[in-house]
Amino acid sequence: MPKAKGPKGKKITLKIAKNSIKITLDGKRRLDLSKMGIVAIPKCLLKLCDVEELDLSRNQIKKVPDWIHRFQNLRWLDLHSNQIDKLPESIGQLQALLYLNVCNNKLTTKGVPMELGHLKNLCYLNLGLNAIDMRPSNVGALKELKEVGLFDNHLTSVPTNLLKLPKLKKLNTKRNPIPPTREEQEAEEQDTVRRVGDLYLVNKKDLCNPCMTMCQQDRSKIKSIESSALRRRNFTNMVIPNSIVKEF
Repeated sequence: MPKAKGPKGKKITLKIAKNSIKITLDGKRRLDLSKMGIVAIPKCLLKLCDVEELDLSRNQIKKVPDWIHRFQNLRWLDLHSNQIDKLPESIGQLQALLYLNVCNNKLTTKGVPMELGHLKNLCYLNLGLNAIDMRPSNVGALKELKEVGLFDNHLTSVPTNLLKLPKLKKLNTKRNPIPPTREEQEAEEQDTVRRVGDLYLVNKKDLCNPCMTMCQQDRSKIKSIESSALRRRNFTNMVIPNSIVKEF
C-alpha cells in the first residue's frame, strides 16, 4: 500500500522571497512570508540571511531548521500559529534578537531548549497557546525581558524565576491550571455576587445555546459560592458546643 502523502504546501522560491521583503518604518528589512501555506522553511532563504526581521507566522511549519542561526542580524522573529513542537538549540545564537513569538504552536517543556537562555538581548517572548507544563528555567536568565506570554498552557504554578527579572513589566499566565490564591478566590466571589445584582427573568426558549450554557454556568457558580459561604460561616457568639447562637 503506498504511503499517504502529507500536505506539500506552497513552494517558496528565492524570487518569491525577494519580492516579499518590506521596509519597516524605522528602515529595517522585513521578510514577510506569513499566511503562505508553507510546510517547510525553504533553504533558499539563506540567500537573504541579512534581513533584520522574519515573519513566518500563520503557516503549517513543523520544524525550525538548525541553520536559523545564520540570520545573525535578526532582531524580530515571528513563528506564531504554526505546528512547531520543538525549537532548535541553534536559536540561542541569535544574539541580536529582541522579539520572539512562538505563540499558538505545539511546544512542550522539552521543546524549549536551554539555549534559549542565551538570548541576552531578548525583550519580548511569547510562548502562549502551547502545551508547556513546567516553567522554563532557562528564561530566568534573560535579564532584558520586559514582556512574557505563557497564557493558555499547562502550568500549575506561577514562574517565580520570571517574577525576579529586573525589567519585567508584564507576565501573562492566564488560563493555566494554576490554583487561585485565597485573595483571588474571594475577589472572584465578590465580583460574581455584584454581577448577579440585576436579574432578569426570561424563558428558556428565548435563549440561544451559548447564552443558555453561560446562564447554567453562572447558576452553578452562585450555588457553589453560597455553599462555600455557609461552610465558612463563623459563629463568634457560641460559648460552648451546642449552645444557642444569639442573633443580632
